Amino acid sequence: MLRKIGVIGGGNIGGVLVQEIVRRRLAREVGLVDPAPFVNPNDPEDRQATTRKQTIAGGKCLDIAEGTPVLRSDVLCYGSKDYSAIKDAELIINTAGVPRKARPDGTFPSREELLTINLKVTNQVAAGISEQCPDATVISIANPLDAIVYTLDKRLNPSKNKLMGMAGVLDSARYCYFVAEAANVSVENVNAMVLGGHGDSMVPVRSSCLIAGIPVEKFIDAEKLAAIETRTRKAGGEVVGLLGIGSAFASPAWCALEMAEAIIFDKRKIIPVSAKLEGEYGFEGVFVGVPAIVGANGVEEIIELDLTDHEREAFGKSVAAVRNTCNSVEEMLANL
Repeated sequence: MLRKIGVIGGGNIGGVLVQEIVRRRLAREVGLVDPAPFVNPNDPEDRQATTRKQTIAGGKCLDIAEGTPVLRSDVLCYGSKDYSAIKDAELIINTAGVPRKARPDGTFPSREELLTINLKVTNQVAAGISEQCPDATVISIANPLDAIVYTLDKRLNPSKNKLMGMAGVLDSARYCYFVAEAANVSVENVNAMVLGGHGDSMVPVRSSCLIAGIPVEKFIDAEKLAAIETRTRKAGGEVVGLLGIGSAFASPAWCALEMAEAIIFDKRKIIPVSAKLEGEYGFEGVFVGVPAIVGANGVEEIIELDLTDHEREAFGKSVAAVRNTCNSVEEMLANL
């Protein structure tokens, strides 16, 4: 158990995170930050006064806190509209940003289209972390994932091991679920890994996909596997399209907690995370999904898989796509 975990962003993911941290007793305290609701200067003064008193973070935390007697959990839970709620947190989970929402015509914005506005949010997040808990280990979920982690790295300049993005755990979980469904076996039997950027260029690693230790090709033919891998790349959009009012929230929160528990309990667990490459896989200075040993010190070691030629080529293309987005980040940050 940590002394304190901070969660930034009180939307659906943030709400699930706080609820689960309290239920699992992962820290003595959990603080939630969210500036919403925002005051509309065009509203009547009495309405503005009412909005100033409202707080999404405070309301969600009070709701959860009032249920702790039922859970028999003494974890303290509180929220604020400013960053004071995360003061002295040892671990930060960042969810702050505009989610993907379906347009009236049924289409939805790409993660990259959210980049401009979410970079402004990330600048505020970095400032809050720097002021309130500069030594915290940071797990970031906000999209576009790899670009936001890259931005946090630019603004916070942390040790390589103390900043990581949650993407690979979720992408791999989706891959595992689709494989288990197609093979008609328990999800507990499936082990799979997805590498690369958190987007359409991600790389489901078929050569590492096993069902009860047996190569997946023994259960599912090549054509079906190709369809599953395509679905894995598009899985986030599939959820957005069905919801129509936002994006996935339960699975991203659980996956971030998989990473958090590896740190809290010093598991030294091998899981795919968006980590900073410094020569691994032949790349430098880019955050991208790779398997890593995650423990009390954060990203303790990056594991280099023996990829097939096809997988290595696909991984290179995915890294190139992430780097292209990061180049856009550099240009945008210069003007923010």
